Amino acid sequence: MYIQRRFPFRSLIYWTKRELIFFTILSIVITILFEYFNIKWLQIPFTPVGLVGTAVAFMIGFQNNAAYDRIWEARKIWGGIVNTSRSLIITVKDSFYIHNPDVREDEKEVLRTITRRHIAWLNALRYAMRTRKSWETDYHSEDSNEKQYWVIPEYITPLGEELKCYLSEKEFDYVMSKENKPNAIMSLQSEHFRKLTNEKKFWDFTLLRLQEMLQELTVLQGKSERIKNFPYPKQYGSIGYHFVHIFMWIVPLAIIPAFSKMGVGLAETNPFISSYFVWFNIPFTVIVIWVFNTMLRIGLAGENPFEGSPNDVPISTISRGITRDILQIIDEDESKIPEQYKPVNHIQM
Repeated sequence: MYIQRRFPFRSLIYWTKRELIFFTILSIVITILFEYFNIKWLQIPFTPVGLVGTAVAFMIGFQNNAAYDRIWEARKIWGGIVNTSRSLIITVKDSFYIHNPDVREDEKEVLRTITRRHIAWLNALRYAMRTRKSWETDYHSEDSNEKQYWVIPEYITPLGEELKCYLSEKEFDYVMSKENKPNAIMSLQSEHFRKLTNEKKFWDFTLLRLQEMLQELTVLQGKSERIKNFPYPKQYGSIGYHFVHIFMWIVPLAIIPAFSKMGVGLAETNPFISSYFVWFNIPFTVIVIWVFNTMLRIGLAGENPFEGSPNDVPISTISRGITRDILQIIDEDESKIPEQYKPVNHIQM
């Protein structure tokens, strides 16, 4: 998925509203304890807090860079799938035209079968990428508070319904009996290419070229599965999470006393402001904690680029776009070409 429009500041506030409320309450409680209950020992010098903040910033920066690398690699993989898919169908179509300038209807049907089988592979792969892993956020659960803001097609339509539209009954039964369904479809495609070559409908050189494309698609599938099946190392994610929360608890203990001393300094010139100046620490404390926490959340949101969040690679939209492209390449009837998925709340799926 991908947020289609720029991410407005109000959306960022809404995204972190629960944390903002908690940070505000935390700052108010510690300020009350310091000011009204006269717990003056509830303070820490700025130097150790600054050192901890520096360490936390480095850790979060490393985590965010690693998460962005995973997202960008996933996007490049699916970009490669787009290019290779188009090349595959164009090559198959041109191979028929080379051998038979007047393409017969049965050969058009063979081209249509190959194209539809490839669409089935695309669907099987995107469904495999949406399969939930134990370390991912489950946006399909009934208690999810965010599910109403976007739609995940793979959670609405079962895989079987998608594949039935593009595979014969025999092929469908074969594919559904296998654990790795994209692999099974790719095997059927390769077998069909060999059969067409034996029937002298393809040159041997054409078969080699098509096999190279199938190999490239298989490699891209494997790379996509690697990102899906290997999570971001939890030792790095957990350390960043705990460091931010340690920092969150000690920041008020340094900022509140600093504002209290500044208020004392204002006693002679502005006695009224001096009496309440310590309370001005609350917005500044909240801002400091919120910035670090939001940076942490951005990194966490990018760790798994296929789990179904608004920040994911929009594999549903990409897959449907490829489907439309290759069906138009073979001059399919427009009424039989599925519509592109519409963004929901400006979020591509």
